[in-house]
Amino acid sequence: MNIYGQISSNKRKTVVVMAMFVAVVSLLGYFIGEIYAGQGAGVPVMISAVFFSSISAVSSYFLSDKIVLSISGAKKVGRDEAPKLYAILENLCIGVGIKKVPDLYIINDSATNAFATGRDPDHAVVAVTSGLIDKLDKREIEGVLGHELSHIKNYDMLLMTIVVVLVGSVTLIANIMLRGGFRGSRKSAGGIIILIGFLLAVLSPLIAKLIQLAVSRNREYLADASSALLTRDPEGLALALDKISQDREVLEIANQATEHLYIENPLRKNVNSGIFANLFNTHPPVEERIRRLRDM
Repeated sequence: MNIYGQISSNKRKTVVVMAMFVAVVSLLGYFIGEIYAGQGAGVPVMISAVFFSSISAVSSYFLSDKIVLSISGAKKVGRDEAPKLYAILENLCIGVGIKKVPDLYIINDSATNAFATGRDPDHAVVAVTSGLIDKLDKREIEGVLGHELSHIKNYDMLLMTIVVVLVGSVTLIANIMLRGGFRGSRKSAGGIIILIGFLLAVLSPLIAKLIQLAVSRNREYLADASSALLTRDPEGLALALDKISQDREVLEIANQATEHLYIENPLRKNVNSGIFANLFNTHPPVEERIRRLRDM
């Protein structure tokens, strides 16, 4: 499948994934209503759960860039402060068709990493660490920035922001059910309803987390391929990913809420690869990413 077919396929998968999240939130809301409020209350509670999850997602959508930049400690720089970096970013924006050059931020950290955020191409931000600027050459930096601009162009930030909020909603609702211990359940709620509700409360956070990881990994592969198409130099990004993965400097400011945004997981520098080691990793194995780039 070529890159254009891959983009189309991933867009369809995105719709499916979002539908799955809405279904899980709806089911949890339904069983909370049936178990705690009585028979017939499931549908109204389900509608309320979906409504409040949607409100949370919309709020995060508009505020996500400010929140992430504040957490990361990134500082905005202008063309005069980083002329070479800004020139690379500007040229890539022309190539990818982004009219407004994203605001450029630098994180003062010796680790090598980068991320993009913002709700759309007109409100986008690209942030890189000072370590990435020092340790990567122009060709490799171009590959990294191409990757981040591809996230912006493909509207990945919108998807991942909503996914994070929905994962949080699923986990919160499930915790309410489990911490309540079903002691407040109505007698009218049948044993089967309570059993199904309990199983759903136990399994849904794990299912939601796995869906989140699948989405994140899928978007990384897509952004890698899009960057290679943009720069016409897949080896540049492959070399950059190799250097980033070999760098043992841990990005101190990163945390579990923001790790999926970075081009490579900033929290797992010293974890050995393997099936179980990578199961809950927000990024696909870097070896596989490099292999795919070099096969293009």
